[in-house]
Amino acid sequence: MRFPTRSVLPGVVAVALLATGTAACTYKNSDAQSGSQAAPAARTGAGADLVDGSKTKVALVPGGAHPYFQPWKTAGSAAKKTYGLGAVAFDETAEWDQQKQNNLLSTLAARGYNAFGVFGVSPTDINSTFADLKSQGFPVASLGSCPAGDKDDADFCLSTDVQLAAYKAAKAAIAAMGSKGTLVHLTGNNVDANTQLRIKGVAQAVKESGGKVKLLQTITDIDTDLQTAQKAVSDLMAAKGSQITGIVATAYNPAVAAADVVKSSGSKAKVIAIDDDAKILSGIKQGTVTATVVQNPVGQAEIGTWALALLQTKQCTVRSPGVEVDSGSFVVTKANVAGYDKARQAKTAELKKQFADKILTCG
Repeated sequence: MRFPTRSVLPGVVAVALLATGTAACTYKNSDAQSGSQAAPAARTGAGADLVDGSKTKVALVPGGAHPYFQPWKTAGSAAKKTYGLGAVAFDETAEWDQQKQNNLLSTLAARGYNAFGVFGVSPTDINSTFADLKSQGFPVASLGSCPAGDKDDADFCLSTDVQLAAYKAAKAAIAAMGSKGTLVHLTGNNVDANTQLRIKGVAQAVKESGGKVKLLQTITDIDTDLQTAQKAVSDLMAAKGSQITGIVATAYNPAVAAADVVKSSGSKAKVIAIDDDAKILSGIKQGTVTATVVQNPVGQAEIGTWALALLQTKQCTVRSPGVEVDSGSFVVTKANVAGYDKARQAKTAELKKQFADKILTCG
C-alpha cells in the first residue's frame, strides 16, 4: 500500500520514545486545547472556526479496501457531529482501480457531496481526477497519499512522509540489533513510487551504520493480501532465517505476517512493523515484536474533513494550493505501547493549529 509524500528526509532523526508533542490552541469546534491563549485576531488562526457547515457534505474515498482506512469511518462520523456538517460519507470501491474510483466520485457528486478527501489509486493519473472535481467547484484533499511527481492538483495533501517513516523503522531495527548484523526489508508494490521512497529511507539508515549492518534482501510485491505476505515471509525464514538479525516491514500485510512467522518459528530476529494492528501490538507487549511505526489516519480524516469544510463554505482558502503536510509517524515500543495514542492525538491537534495559522487564509 502506498503513502507518498515528497518531504526532504532529514539527515538524522532520533528514533526515541514518543514525545507528547505541541498541542494547538483552543478552537470553538474542537476539543483540542493547550495552555496558551487563542490566536490573536491578526493571525490567520482567528478565522478558522467553522461558522456554518450544515450544507457541507464531505466524502472520504480510499483507493480500495484496506485495514489502514477503517479509522477514517469513525473520524469522519465524529467530525460530522463536531463541526455540524450536513454529511460525511466513507465509501470505497471493491477493487483498486482508478476508473472505478472516478466513477464512484462522480456518483457521490451526483448525490450532493460537495467536498472530497481522496486516496488516489494511481499516483500518476490522480491529478486529472482532482482537476475534474475542482473544475466542478468542489474542494479536494489528497488524503493518505500525494500524487507522483512535482504537481498536486488537490487543494492540499495530508499524508505520511513514507520515506521518513521507513527511515525511523530501519533505525529502530538497527538499534534493536545492537547496531550490527543482517537486515531484511519487506514492503509493497515495486512499481509504486511510494515503495521506492520506503526503500530509500531504509537504505539511508543502513548506510549510516557505516557498514556494520548489511541489507540482505528487499522483498517487494507482497502487500496484496495477508496470505501472499505469509508465504513470502515463511519462504524467507526457511531459506535464510539463520542469517537474519532484523526484519523491517514497511507495508501492512508483510508486517502482520512477519510478526506471526517469527513468533511461530522461534527466530530471534528483531521485527519492526508498521501500523497498529492488534497482532502487532500484542507482539510488542509479549516481546516477539520489537517496535512498530504507527501512522495517523484519524488525523488525516479529522483535519482533512475540517479543512475541506472551511474551503467548501468559502470561509478560507489555501495559501499555497497543492501544499503537502506530513500527518506524522511514531515509533512504538514496549515502553510506550500503552499510551502512544496520546502523542498521536497531540500531533493531530498540532496539525489543526498548523493549518489554521500557516496553511489556510481565513476571513
